Amino acid sequence: MNSLILAAAAPGNPVSEIANQFGVTWQLLISQIVLFVIVAVALKKFAYGPILAMLDERKQRIAESMANAEKMKIELANAQAKAQEILNQANAQSTKMIEEARAAAAKVTELETQKAVTAAQDIVNKARQASEAELARMKTELRREVGRLVATTASKVTGKILTGDDQQRLIEEANRQVAA
Repeated sequence: MNSLILAAAAPGNPVSEIANQFGVTWQLLISQIVLFVIVAVALKKFAYGPILAMLDERKQRIAESMANAEKMKIELANAQAKAQEILNQANAQSTKMIEEARAAAAKVTELETQKAVTAAQDIVNKARQASEAELARMKTELRREVGRLVATTASKVTGKILTGDDQQRLIEEANRQVAA
């Protein structure tokens, strides 16, 4: 490379003549080229390299973030679908439980109604039996009273004292007539 530069700098060379017209000094040009190469290598190694690495890293993080965001969207959609499914199942179960509760309430109401009807029938039957017993007792008492009144009236009308057999006969006769 030095020989090339020396050949270009030699007098009588057309490159040398053009360089002299433009005021190029070969020593300065070479030193500037060397410095430019040193600066370019230093910039590439210390400035552009880290910046490019940082940009690549940032690009990778952004790609990962986008992938994570997409995963999150999918997971959110899945979670919402699961939540909706759980809500639907809960609604179905609650509807079923409400229907079961209504059926149980209707059954209990029916049983209680039947118990109440049975209890009312028992009360009516007991009242009827009590009424019939009271009526029979009152009839018996009435017969005795009528028989006693007949015997008392007969003894007053006949003016004599009736014997026990006479009183018994009159009482039985009065009872037969009352019964008929």
